[in-house]
Amino acid sequence: MNPSYRIAWSIFRTIFAVYFRWKVCNPERVPRNGPVILASNHASYLDPPLVGSGLPRAINYLARESLFRFPLVGAILRSWNSVPVDRDGGGASGLREILGRLNKGGGIILFPEGTRTKDGKLQPARSGVGLTVIKSNAPVVPVRVFGTYEAYNRTMKFPRPRKIVVKYGVSMDFKALREEAKSCPKPRLKEIYQEVADQLMAEIGKLQPVKD
Repeated sequence: MNPSYRIAWSIFRTIFAVYFRWKVCNPERVPRNGPVILASNHASYLDPPLVGSGLPRAINYLARESLFRFPLVGAILRSWNSVPVDRDGGGASGLREILGRLNKGGGIILFPEGTRTKDGKLQPARSGVGLTVIKSNAPVVPVRVFGTYEAYNRTMKFPRPRKIVVKYGVSMDFKALREEAKSCPKPRLKEIYQEVADQLMAEIGKLQPVKD
């Protein structure tokens, strides 16, 4: 972690512990080093820092490329390992940057649902995360956050002090689909992307909150 990232990481951990009474489950399932894709459900703006703060390693985050146009904001986002992507997060330049971070041994957080849930329930996965998984060789760890919808959903102007939890799942193996994708026709390739995304959401759905 660079100094800026470590300061932000420490501040978020303190806020999550004091204000939200957070709980972190199974962070040891995420490799301490090397490339990794963290695929999480998405309910709140709290989710990216929550997923990243639960780990003792630096993680890369996605941020709208328009934010990087402001010099100070852009500098801070870059120091926090943020990847500039377009509004939908599916642009070619964004994908290249994500794969570049993974190839350099970095970890990155992706949200298969594509956007924050409107009702607190898990949403269908979009195929974009499948494309990223297939194009990389990184292990993929499903992650589920609990309580962030109740704490700070899209209808709220300020976060509420609700208990939040982040739970890391067991790494998933997509070796067979990655091999098939190397030579299959385009129609099947699109099916593979969606199949990967659906499998990820299924595993995320299997992660259940732990009892206190």
